[in-house]
Amino acid sequence: MSFDDSSQLDASRVGSGGGRGRGIAVGGGLGGGLLLLIVGLLFGQDGIDAITGGDGQDTGPQTAVEQERAERCQTGEDANRYTDCRMIATAQSLDQFWEDYLPQATGEQYVMPGVELFEGQTNTGCGAASSAVGPFYCPADETAYLDVAFFDELQTQFGAEGGPLAEEYVLAHEFGHHIQNQIGTLGYAQQDPQGPESGAVRVELQADCLAGLWAGGAAGDTSGAVDLGDISQEELDQALDAASAIGDDRIQETTQGRVSPENFTHGASAQRQLWFYAGYRTGDLDACDTFSARDLNAPPAL
Repeated sequence: MSFDDSSQLDASRVGSGGGRGRGIAVGGGLGGGLLLLIVGLLFGQDGIDAITGGDGQDTGPQTAVEQERAERCQTGEDANRYTDCRMIATAQSLDQFWEDYLPQATGEQYVMPGVELFEGQTNTGCGAASSAVGPFYCPADETAYLDVAFFDELQTQFGAEGGPLAEEYVLAHEFGHHIQNQIGTLGYAQQDPQGPESGAVRVELQADCLAGLWAGGAAGDTSGAVDLGDISQEELDQALDAASAIGDDRIQETTQGRVSPENFTHGASAQRQLWFYAGYRTGDLDACDTFSARDLNAPPAL
């Protein structure tokens, strides 16, 4: 999904550094089954580092990086050209959407989450993390963390097609966890952390649905500083392809040669596609109620 060239970016919306405080993180990469609540795109499989539980000290802003980004990321044209600029524009678009939508849907006022882009490793309110964790959300400091190198891995390691909306989906999923933190559904991942019908899977599928809700609602919206164009079928297919690439079944088959549903933490590929599409097609928060769904393979709204 492309941004209108005249869109005005606020580079200060995205930082480069670690968060403050200590807590439990939600999501993250492909490893560390004992870590209950780092919420992200890929967490739960074997073989990849997880949050290590560092000292949680703030590393401070990477001033040179942020200054360079501020000079380079100013317009929608920049967002369409550079990945980090695209993440700034995506964060602003997500803010615009949820600031308007969330109070109408729930009566809850939207609180902007932090967004941090990092390279290699960072400190967070949930401990120290490396890029191997993948994109994740830490509820302790209410911040989404992302190493943009992940987008290359999404194609080379996970076989995704890639594309702008596929990348934007990744950040929208992490914002989905922040919305869950606000509306009170995030904790189900910790209470029931594994299995095909687990709370963890339902949390992740709801975050996918919330990402779809944003994609459908923000497309064509010209009311804010960041304007998104309409979504083409090709772009939608790329986002659905990314959701499929990081399904538990597909990752397990690739990494261990077999599928173990009892170890699912995010849902199967088809489920991730279905719930993203449910949010996209309906534009209805109630359609994202994965916790009431009897069959996660058949969202009631579809």
